This record gives sequence, structure tokens and C-alpha cells, in this order.
Amino acid sequence: MSEPFLEPILRYLRLQRVISHIPKNSVVLDVGCGSSATFLKSISPRIKQGFGVDFKVKEFHLDNIQTKQLMLETHLPFKDESFDVVTMLAVLEHIEHEKEILKEIYRVLVPKGKLILTVPSVWSQPILEFLAYRLKIVSKAEIQDHKRYYNREKLRKVLVNLTGFQEFHHQYFQFWMNNFCTVIKKD
Repeated sequence: MSEPFLEPILRYLRLQRVISHIPKNSVVLDVGCGSSATFLKSISPRIKQGFGVDFKVKEFHLDNIQTKQLMLETHLPFKDESFDVVTMLAVLEHIEHEKEILKEIYRVLVPKGKLILTVPSVWSQPILEFLAYRLKIVSKAEIQDHKRYYNREKLRKVLVNLTGFQEFHHQYFQFWMNNFCTVIKKD
């Protein structure tokens, strides 16, 4: 079955927003990389190595990209301080154990390592539900799986207050429908 019309467009716009925040020659972990690790493949020429984890990814090793199929619960199977950058693009809203997975991301980042994430805003919920349930141009299953929606304050609370990240940078994008956020692990 092909994906709904709007899905690849929204994914492309998210990816374009993130790429410039990935330092060249970094080691990147993409949490929730999707079934084919599209983002990692797109940044492959500019990074040293990329790892993708997702419950629906087919495991592969291709040049400097490697994937691992796993459920995103409360643990990541990587050593402490393994990654320069961790990305979570439209993923955190699907995670049941939000605080635990963020603490794991903090653990696997090097000191001064960066977490880059996008999540839907609180204002997007009725629009996404309309696009999914009525117009059927966004995946209904994806929208039904959303556990929560975010605004700047909710993100600051979970990332800075509860997890310990610093240098919180936040912007809304796509007409306030999405949050773009970067944070840094303390050194």
C-alpha cells in the first residue's frame, strides 16, 4: 500500500529543516529512523557514521550507515558517549516512555553532543486529525499513535528540567504546526 499523499512532502520539509544542524564528519544516531532510514541516507556524504534504530526498519549495513530493528522502550543498545548528534524527527510524540528514552539519549551523547528533534505542536492536533480521518492524505495510523503534542514550555520542561540538557533552542515551523528544537548535553 502506498503512503498517503502528504507524508513524503512533510518528511522532506522536516529533513531540510534539520540537515544544516548536523556538523560534518559527526557520528549520528537517528532514533525512529523509519522503515528505510531515509534521513541517514540523505546525510550520508556529510557524516562519519550513522546508526538508525526503529521497530520497523529492515536491518542493513551500507557504507557508513547501519540500522538496527528494536522497540523504543527504555533502553538504547549503545555505549555511553557514543554519538555526536542524536536526531528524533517526528518520533518523540509516539514514545510511551518519554523521560526514559530521553535519559538514554543523554547517556549515549558525548559531552557537548546535540539532540535535534521535531515534534508536532499542540495546535496541529485538530488539523492532523482532519487531514488523516477526513481527507485521508496523512497516515491515520500515525496520528492515532500520537501519545502527546508539544509546545515550547512542554519541551523545555522534559528536555531541560527533567533530563538535564542545556542550551535549549526552539522554533515553531510549518505555520506553528511543528516544533524544532536543539539541546546540548552538559560537558
